[in-house]
Amino acid sequence: MKPSFLFFLSLVVVVNALVAQTSPKPDALQQYRIGRELEAQNRMSEANRYYNEAVRICRSEIDQKIATADSYTVFTWALQRLKNYRDVIAWGERGLALYPNDYRLNEIMGEAYFYLDDYEKALASMQRFVNAFINAPRGNDRVSTAYFFIGEIYRIERKYQRADIAYSVAVRLEPNIALWWYRLGVTREASLEYAPAREAYERAVRINPSYAEATAAIARIRQILNSSG
Repeated sequence: MKPSFLFFLSLVVVVNALVAQTSPKPDALQQYRIGRELEAQNRMSEANRYYNEAVRICRSEIDQKIATADSYTVFTWALQRLKNYRDVIAWGERGLALYPNDYRLNEIMGEAYFYLDDYEKALASMQRFVNAFINAPRGNDRVSTAYFFIGEIYRIERKYQRADIAYSVAVRLEPNIALWWYRLGVTREASLEYAPAREAYERAVRINPSYAEATAAIARIRQILNSSG
């Protein structure tokens, strides 16, 4: 007796279900991380493809109403790398409406506000993120970035003492970024703190020996100190 059509239909349903269970779920965070690795190699066109794929996955999760706090976080991170700053803020606000305690969104929105030159809102967002970390310490590799942007805001506003504090925390948390040490040196030099400024510039050059601006700053500071001595 030949198998019935219903049997074959049932078999197809079972096979499809098994395939669905074993097929890997699209991972937006993985796409984002690959994009970051490519960006670090200056392969921006390739990186942007991965960022766009992360955005697509997260938007699909939101549309299907299966999104989590991580969906909104990775979504805004990827939008940030694509420089879609207003979208970062719009989706960040939607995410915070659903997950008000996910302070990662505050940090990335702070960056977006910074690049839109809205320093007041940028600082407020960064401070909410930092305060949450201080009150409930937990591993987060963006805390140092938040302090760096706080330093940037205060430097731009010529509040050099506050900028110095923020940059100092940033480089203590993440000591291997030459730009951050350079900015700390700029702030100290603006405050006429020449010896500490030179130390910061020297750290920048140790990390990146081809850092021309930091090398020039060291020579400039050395000349100032020699002339005053």
